[in-house]
Amino acid sequence: MSALKRMESEGRQLINGYGAGGFRISGVTYARAVLVFPKRAIELDVQTLEELTIDHLHPLVEGDEKTEILLVGCGKRLQFLPEHLQTGLSMVGIAADPMDSGAAARTYNMLMMEDRRVAALLLPVL
Repeated sequence: MSALKRMESEGRQLINGYGAGGFRISGVTYARAVLVFPKRAIELDVQTLEELTIDHLHPLVEGDEKTEILLVGCGKRLQFLPEHLQTGLSMVGIAADPMDSGAAARTYNMLMMEDRRVAALLLPVL
């Protein structure tokens, strides 16, 4: 059994596809921004990085999935995180790594397969 098939059978959230129509995560399509953890995905009511607040990121510190790395898929192109988001994440020990959404999706799958404590915030490719 391949590593990806094994992960899917364990209920891990894999990013299967992305594009202008949104994201497909473990067979479920999300049309808005989505916060992806190894065991769950949460759709967020934002479309752009400018709409994002620290409150949207609260699930990163809740629950039993401790996140150390947050991959931020900024859409088509890399954008820098607003300072208040970068500072808020840093204060709780989470390293944020912004990149385009395609790179974030690919990197998330790779790090998750390595059992890293990773999450991805994916903004739509507009």
